[in-house]
Amino acid sequence: MSFKKILRVPLLAAALSLSALTLPTVTFAQAASAPDANATPAPAVAPAPMPSVTAPMITKETIDNPYGLEALWKQGDFVARGTLIIMVIMSMGSWYIIFTKVFEQRKLLKSAKAAGKKFWTAGSVKKGMDELNEGSAFRFIAEEGLKADEHHEGSLVEQIDRHTWITMSVQRAVDNIASRLQDGLAFLATVGSTAPFVGLFGTVWGIYHALTAIGIAGQASIDKVAGPVGEALIMTAFGLAVAVPAVMGYNWLIRRNKLVMERVRAFAGDLHNVLLAGKR
Repeated sequence: MSFKKILRVPLLAAALSLSALTLPTVTFAQAASAPDANATPAPAVAPAPMPSVTAPMITKETIDNPYGLEALWKQGDFVARGTLIIMVIMSMGSWYIIFTKVFEQRKLLKSAKAAGKKFWTAGSVKKGMDELNEGSAFRFIAEEGLKADEHHEGSLVEQIDRHTWITMSVQRAVDNIASRLQDGLAFLATVGSTAPFVGLFGTVWGIYHALTAIGIAGQASIDKVAGPVGEALIMTAFGLAVAVPAVMGYNWLIRRNKLVMERVRAFAGDLHNVLLAGKR
């Protein structure tokens, strides 16, 4: 027997022994993986809930301003409070006059349109006057002109000719309306010119308090100066906030008054010519 045949026999025996060892393992694995028809299914395991991540709550902390308007009113003396009250009264009066004058001017412009449509299309001055609204400025001019034309009597008045008397009566009515339109504008002019100085007075008073606090403390620390300086700045801002609307409102109302008075004078001139022509 050759050497190769002698080695072939133990090698075959070793291969058979290795295959015998691996076959039961594979069979067992297959048997374990095969489902049993009679076995009860295992309950499904629910996945563990993920922990919810919530955003942290942000709380907004409100801090009272120790140098604001409320602090100024509480900590200020009678001079500071009196200055604030004066400027508040100025501001309220200015806005009241602005709104009332705008309403009055719109009413006059509306009456001017009504007079152009109704008065001059009537057959006579009396009929046209009756078409105008009660209390209208244009009706007031017509009434004064018609009254002057009808009642030119009296020992002194008779010495004035009819033309001059009607002219004077119509002009008085126009001047009366112009005077009514100017009511309140003087207050706006006064507020516009004096409110910055009232605010400046409050500013000087606040700086005086700041210097007093520095002198008492002996050092110019920010906590000693911030309050009085803040009071001074608030007073300055109040003075400007009161003065600027008053000045702008005054100029705007003056310009609108010119527009209204042009309509009034045009109506008065036409009425004057009609009355002189003898048409009542």
